[in-house]
Amino acid sequence: MVAPDGEYFTAMMRRSGPEAAGLTLPAYAPERRVPLTGKQVGIGRRRQSTGESPDIDLSGPPEDPGVSHQHAILVQQPDGSWAVVDQNSTNGTTVNGGEDPIQPYVPVPLREGDRVHVGAWTTLTVVRG
Repeated sequence: MVAPDGEYFTAMMRRSGPEAAGLTLPAYAPERRVPLTGKQVGIGRRRQSTGESPDIDLSGPPEDPGVSHQHAILVQQPDGSWAVVDQNSTNGTTVNGGEDPIQPYVPVPLREGDRVHVGAWTTLTVVRG
């Protein structure tokens, strides 16, 4: 599930510098279900210059300006569960409302109901189909 998250947005604004002052939470953005298929699922924004697009494209609308083009990947584990791996994104990736971003390139195991936060307001929630 992918959706804007007001609680996460408020926490991000408290931690952000003056460059974030003009950001506002989108008034409306429908929740999306994105099936996790294959061994890896990329999270990011489409590159306008090349048309390259990640599996979970957060370029909008509404576009989350805090999401890097190659922000993170979800990697399927041998037991069928998933882990998130930040791809050294500009603004980092947090899990379950954590204050500190996860380490780049280090897989963090996820369980049912875990929330992955990217960008300024986007939360991906892991749910079984």
